[in-house]
Amino acid sequence: MSTVDRVREHLLEYQAQRGFDAPVSASLTFLGVEPVEVMRWAGVVEGVPTIVFASVGCSRHAMTDPSDFAPSDDGPRAEVLLELTPRTPDQAELRGAHRTVALLAASPAVEGLVLGPDALVDLSAPLWEGAPFTAVLLAESDVPDLSIPAGSQVCFLRAVPITANEAAWVRLKGADALREAWAEASIDPADPARAAANQV
Repeated sequence: MSTVDRVREHLLEYQAQRGFDAPVSASLTFLGVEPVEVMRWAGVVEGVPTIVFASVGCSRHAMTDPSDFAPSDDGPRAEVLLELTPRTPDQAELRGAHRTVALLAASPAVEGLVLGPDALVDLSAPLWEGAPFTAVLLAESDVPDLSIPAGSQVCFLRAVPITANEAAWVRLKGADALREAWAEASIDPADPARAAANQV
């Protein structure tokens, strides 16, 4: 079984345990990169409407620094999840969010990025149609790591949407400072209609 197949099964099993029905999926291809599948679950988790997008394909290859002339296939591998809790049906549209997840998943192959907790990825464009968020702050997700036969592990990173001003805040003060600001202002970063931390 390939790494991609193992990742898909792992995600399906985890989300089924949370009570989600079978997902819908789409495959996206970027120039010079193998296809990235994005799966989308929608349902209610502990009484809260929840939508989850997850990439399948980023972990096909280990992430390596482009300046490394002898990259190892034992390097880190990851997949990207975007989990949001829309409060109203119109907030649940999220048109284009699947493409954002695919772009993030393809970024190690396209741009040589090494994705990991606290990494800031600025896409300089709305993450979905009409979104005020143009970047993501990566964090560990609740999905357990997946061991693969190659001897390495696949980690599952949660992409938290942030605004351009919040991205600047992260560059200046660090990821923890932004999270502290959210907590102090009682901001739920998973709410697609939330206020930005710099506005409170």
